[in-house]
Parts: sequence; C-alpha cells; structure tokens
Amino acid sequence: MPPEDSVANKTVGALNGIPFESIIGGPLSACIKAQAEAAVSTVNFIEAVGLQQGENNTKEAVYVVFSYLQNGRRANISVPLLTIVPIPYIAINNIEIDFKVAINGTEESSLEDGTSIESNIERETSSKKGGGWLTKRKTSKMKTSVSSKRDSKSTQDSRFSIEATMDVHVQAGQESMPSGMAKILGMLSEAIDVVPEKGDLTIDGPYTDNDKFYIIVIYKNPFGEFAPENIECSGGTKDKTYQGDGVKFTFAKSTKEATVKALAKEGGTALIERKLEFNTNS
Repeated sequence: MPPEDSVANKTVGALNGIPFESIIGGPLSACIKAQAEAAVSTVNFIEAVGLQQGENNTKEAVYVVFSYLQNGRRANISVPLLTIVPIPYIAINNIEIDFKVAINGTEESSLEDGTSIESNIERETSSKKGGGWLTKRKTSKMKTSVSSKRDSKSTQDSRFSIEATMDVHVQAGQESMPSGMAKILGMLSEAIDVVPEKGDLTIDGPYTDNDKFYIIVIYKNPFGEFAPENIECSGGTKDKTYQGDGVKFTFAKSTKEATVKALAKEGGTALIERKLEFNTNS
C-alpha cells in the first residue's frame, strides 16, 4: 500500500475533491427548470390565444368565423382557434453530458547531507635548566583542538494541476400532443359548424294541440350559436314559451297566418323573415 503522502494518494484525493454532484446535477437541474418553464408557456399560450372569459367565471373557446361561398350562397363557418394554430409543446428529448478531468501531479524531493571535520593541532616545546649547570630540564606542551561540522538539508515539493472540460448536449423538439389535449381538440373539431351568412332559421309544425296548434322555431345566428331570444312572431293570438334551444309559439285555432322573424340581436333588425299560412281545418 502506498504511503499516505504518495503522489497516487494525493491524486485520488484531488479527484475526490471535485464536486461531481454540482457538475453533473447542474445541467440536469437546468434542463428540468427549462422543461417546467416550457410547460407553463404552453398553458399561458392556450389561455391567452384559445380561451376567453365566459359567464360565471368559466372559460370558453375562442371561435373564428370565416365567410365563404357554398353552392352559390355565402355562408359562415365557425372554427375553434385552437384547432387551426400550432400549440407549442417543446420538450427536451435527450441530454448528453461529457465530463473529462486531467490531473497532473509532480513531486520533487532533494536531500543534502554534508559533514566537515576540522582538526587543529598545536605543539609547543620549551626547555629549562635543571639544578646544576651540567643538567637541563626539558618540558613539552601540546595543544590540540578538533572541530566537527555537519550540514543537512532536505527539500520536498509537490505540484498538482487539475484540468477539467465538460460538454453538454441538449436536444429539444416539438413533443407529441398530450392525449387529453388531443381529445379536446377532437371535440372542438367536431364543433366546427357551417351556417348561412344571416343565420339558420328552422320552423317545425304546425302541430295540433286540442283546440290550438303550435310551431317550434329554432334559430342559429351567423356565429352558429342558438339564439332563441332573437326570435319573434307576429300575427294571431299566441303564447311564447322557450323550449330547449328553440321557442314554442301556440296559436288559437282561428289563426290564419303569422310572421316569424330572426333578429340580429334582441330587439334589433330582422335578418330573416318568413310568413306562415295556417289551414285551420287541418
């Protein structure tokens, strides 16, 4: 096992110090946030373009009315706006994260050990006369000094450099429509309606009711909406009652004729006018 201060262990320690969670998790978190913002943008687009505020705080689909010729007659077609405009469904389909780390570690060690020994010997000789003139007294002195010097030097140097590169590839595109939205658009497509330019007036009857008779009148305005409040009938003695999307007019048996009108709006000018003649013997 290499010592703790080896280059290998230091390199592994440098690798362990790299914040892989932030490096890899950062791009993933950014993609998740971008996907959430894309979903919110889709919701905002649908609400801003395809829906409008209706009665009782309900949302209603926005319709676009086109006028065109049909069999030589001008007609109106009502189309939900959401069925003819592309709805943005941007989704991240693929994320690739390429991360490369290069660690360069160098370690230098130097050791210097020097020893020096210095010797210094001094010798001193002197002589003296003895007790008589025939004898001499000789004395010697020696002085020695020794010095020792030792120098030691140790140097250790470690250098590490980390080079990191990261490539993030994000691929996004138009996502397929959610099944719920596809069903809603299918229902809206079935709601496309074609009506005459001035609307469509339908009269059913007369039907006998004991000593009276009645007719059922249904009117669609140029926008394709049922508008029973825009129906008026004049002539004879009658009763007016609303019945579903239409109006029921009940007449006395003696009534000979009546005029049914479809108004542009309640109390407005007549767009369609039809005169009816009744056979009281029927």
